Amino acid sequence: MSTLSHTFNLKKPKGEKETLILFSCYFKYEERKFVYSTGECVSPKNWDFKKRQPIKRGKNKAPFASSIQGQLNRYSSKFYEVQARCKSYSQDFTSKLLREEFDKEFKNAPSGKNMFYKAYDEFMQEKIKEQKWSVNTIKRYQNIRNILQDFEREKGFKITFKAIKKRFHTEFTDYCMKDRQHATNTHRRNVGLFKTFMRWAFDNGYTYQDDFRQFERMQEAFTEKVALKADDLSAIMNYKPSKLRLERARDVFVFACSTGMRFGELKLIGKHNIKDGYIMLKEEKGSTKKPREIPLNNLSEIILRKYDYCLPLIANQKQNEYIKEVFEEAGYNQETERVIVKGKTIVREKIPFYDRISTHTARRTFITMMKRKGKSDKLISKITGHSDLKTLNQYYQVDQEAKKEAVGDVFNDIINPLRKVN
Repeated sequence: MSTLSHTFNLKKPKGEKETLILFSCYFKYEERKFVYSTGECVSPKNWDFKKRQPIKRGKNKAPFASSIQGQLNRYSSKFYEVQARCKSYSQDFTSKLLREEFDKEFKNAPSGKNMFYKAYDEFMQEKIKEQKWSVNTIKRYQNIRNILQDFEREKGFKITFKAIKKRFHTEFTDYCMKDRQHATNTHRRNVGLFKTFMRWAFDNGYTYQDDFRQFERMQEAFTEKVALKADDLSAIMNYKPSKLRLERARDVFVFACSTGMRFGELKLIGKHNIKDGYIMLKEEKGSTKKPREIPLNNLSEIILRKYDYCLPLIANQKQNEYIKEVFEEAGYNQETERVIVKGKTIVREKIPFYDRISTHTARRTFITMMKRKGKSDKLISKITGHSDLKTLNQYYQVDQEAKKEAVGDVFNDIINPLRKVN
């Protein structure tokens, strides 16, 4: 077993404020860089970048330089001690073993007021600056931060990195499912995003605990959604809304149904990107993707011309509110059952059909109508922009009528010898 070396680095070497000193080494066979926070802080101007230690003399001498160096020496000594012991007993010297030994020796993680949320904000700012997140992703992470703060306040559970253990996962799940009435898929997604943050915090030396890796996400639950039929779109277009705002909301909704576009993409449409009967769309979501070519049809083209190629868009929340009102006025008041899965509990509630309509119904309607006409997944995905066919097929809704029609197409023409012949 070859001898490993180590070094000390500053977390933020280019800043002006004090920053954490990190112990690091590289485990070649694991292809993994090991980083561990010493808990010691120093200003970059008081750090000797060549010798990797606090400056001990001169005008830039670090405050408490001897004390800091003494603590760093403890990490070095422990590192060599563990490595030598492994060599003597022919034991693998791994990053996991070193972390466990450091935890036992130092029990050291950065501390301080609001360190958890400070790290969370730094994590968000880093990803935003790196242009790695869409607007919706930013909103989701901000929403999780709000939920964590509400949980902390309402349940009296102080959130620190040391507290992110099994009990936290249990209590937080109970709070989300019972108090906030989250559906299974909502909580599943949020836990996944939270674990992404925790991995970042671990890799950046904010925490030495990795209990979060064992947090299990709930199994994804199938929830039936609403998709409209061609007759529904005809009925809605032929219906005259009582107010101009509802007519505009109706037109925007039907346009989305006939193009498969996300509501957030509609603002990108203009005369400048319509060519030869296609909308040439460069997505905000997935900046590396090629522009999509979305075919216009008679219905979508009529709506665009009506508004001189500038759709009358409003906030998504208002659009959801108005489109429900449109369907209510149009007589879609029949009672339906909505099924929501919350953990192991299935919640059934009776609601009017119009209350199940939202802006996302439009995209689901487009995909369902195309699938029912036998269009291939590959073709549909080229229009909708889905790179994952599994995600695409989650939009496809198979209703009772479709099932009956499919079975009838296969079996109705088979001669039944039991049928009496007149």
